[in-house]
Amino acid sequence: MMRKVLLLAVLVLAALTLAACGGKEAAEEGAAGGAPAEEVTVTGDPARGEALFKAPAVAGQAGCTSCHSLEPDVTLVGPSLAGIGSRAAERVPGMSAAEYLKQSLLEPNAYVVEGFPQGVMPAYNGLSEQELQDLIAYLLTLK
Repeated sequence: MMRKVLLLAVLVLAALTLAACGGKEAAEEGAAGGAPAEEVTVTGDPARGEALFKAPAVAGQAGCTSCHSLEPDVTLVGPSLAGIGSRAAERVPGMSAAEYLKQSLLEPNAYVVEGFPQGVMPAYNGLSEQELQDLIAYLLTLK
């Protein structure tokens, strides 16, 4: 039990540190709502995306599993991604699931899930287009 509390404290501290590194400009961009997403065609490999999702670091940032659980209703730092493949198309009116996921990775403050603070998730702009496509393809399998 104590290890879980300590791990959670470390994760929260890491998230706050990442948020502080995001700077004022990232928060202001998110407040403006971000630019409309382009139509996204998914051409990635879900298996490569899963490996990327489970990596301890991604594009110079903390790995996805550092902050997101795949267990329903389990919150680490960010929302659980269990079922995100089904929910993603419903998050932002007019956006497909793939568009929403891409925007969430590249402009995380454009839409923040209710109940979570803005400015915590870093932008994963260091992903190659292939890595981005692979990660989106994997997330879409999470039904």
